[in-house]
Amino acid sequence: SHANYTLQISPHSYINPEHLEFFRFIGRVVGIAIFHQKFVDAFFVSSFYKQILGMQVTLEDMESVDTDVYKNLNWILENDVTGLGTVFCVDDDQFGVVREEELKPGGRDIDVDNDNKAEYVELLVRWRIVSRIQEQMGAFCRGLFEIVPRPLLAIFDDKELELLIGGIAEIDVADWRANTVYRNYSDQEDIIQWFWRCVAEEFDDEKRARLLQFSTGTSRVPVNGFKDLQGSDGPRKF
Repeated sequence: SHANYTLQISPHSYINPEHLEFFRFIGRVVGIAIFHQKFVDAFFVSSFYKQILGMQVTLEDMESVDTDVYKNLNWILENDVTGLGTVFCVDDDQFGVVREEELKPGGRDIDVDNDNKAEYVELLVRWRIVSRIQEQMGAFCRGLFEIVPRPLLAIFDDKELELLIGGIAEIDVADWRANTVYRNYSDQEDIIQWFWRCVAEEFDDEKRARLLQFSTGTSRVPVNGFKDLQGSDGPRKF
């Protein structure tokens, strides 16, 4: 992951021939934790929770998986790609062996242009986040749903599921504020003072966690505090 405090499934976990049994076991462990109302000291990328719930993965989910790919795909959507030389293929590096994967049938012969670039981005996101780890994710979910049936989790959205699995951390508002940067404002202006007073005095831990989720993609605070917070382009303060 782009951050040292969120986890994602490796698409190359098959190097261990028993990897699917391990993922099923991990799913059962998470299920038992939920059943007994215990929290798991692990936070996953946003797409992980979405896939458990069968939700659609979007380009925004790529930000927490691979920031470079996220920025490149945004660039493609926002710019003229005529003559770029990109096709509906992607190179997959599997332990030093590069394999060419088609994003759709005949993809190596289909150029990406301004008319089909949105489809290219959608297919690449699906391949990068979903397709490559389908087996692992399926094994995890089998284990999870053996303990907590799928319909019982269907009432949650992905943000609520993150809090259900990982719990609501105690957030140090003073540390948060000390590691915040401002654009066109200063720490002393009324609206900034009101904001922090609201977060510190009016918000409970759940509301603070949801604010952090909304702004960073995860409710997880880095081990070393807010000074290590991550943005879409690497380390970046709130």
